[in-house]
Amino acid sequence: MFFPNLILNSLALTSAVLASPIELAERQTTPQKLRIMPLGDSITEITCWRALVWDQFAAANLASSVQYVGSQNSNPQNCRPTTANWDQHHEGHSGWLAVDIANNYLEGWLKKTPADIVMFMLGTNDVTRGKSTAEVMDAYTKMVGIMRGANPRTKIIIDQMIPLSYSNAAVQAINAQIPAWAAKLNTTESPIVVADCYTGFKTSDLRDGVHPNANGDKIIASRVGPLLLNYVRQSLGK
Repeated sequence: MFFPNLILNSLALTSAVLASPIELAERQTTPQKLRIMPLGDSITEITCWRALVWDQFAAANLASSVQYVGSQNSNPQNCRPTTANWDQHHEGHSGWLAVDIANNYLEGWLKKTPADIVMFMLGTNDVTRGKSTAEVMDAYTKMVGIMRGANPRTKIIIDQMIPLSYSNAAVQAINAQIPAWAAKLNTTESPIVVADCYTGFKTSDLRDGVHPNANGDKIIASRVGPLLLNYVRQSLGK
């Protein structure tokens, strides 16, 4: 006679026996941290807004419940936030294009470092190298599909790009399309919200015409951080 429940119970018992006491203790006592991927180009990699957002986690008593994830673990600007031990992992790649990340890299990154929340700003390098608004928006759409393929419940924050001190019309054209694009792709299971990092951001907030200076970092953190904190609280039930 076939006893499927008995087989399942035996398998579960075998799994528990094979696990070491340390592994069993970790399963019982170590909660899974919420995984957040900062995704982008140099405006993610060589800036300090990630550190300032981490300070917001600490101020909200959430730092112990979250972690940044990504293949990169660096602090090129020697950022010194209030939180000394902030998590420096990210997926920011200087000089990279949204179209290339969508077509060649994001799927592999998410397999290696899965994420519950992805926040991204991409397109600056695309417009400076002649990619059209349509190409960038198509890349965004493909990235959302990859994120959801890796985790159907991924929460997404897309940042409207900060201005360039030159050729800013292309940035404005993409930013203008982002709200309607996000609303169209938004779902209850995998929501998308827009962080307006453009409005009120002046070229004087750039250190070199492209990257944010200290004040620019504060502006980005002030736009991204509250949305991210809201996602974290929703996910943790707080």
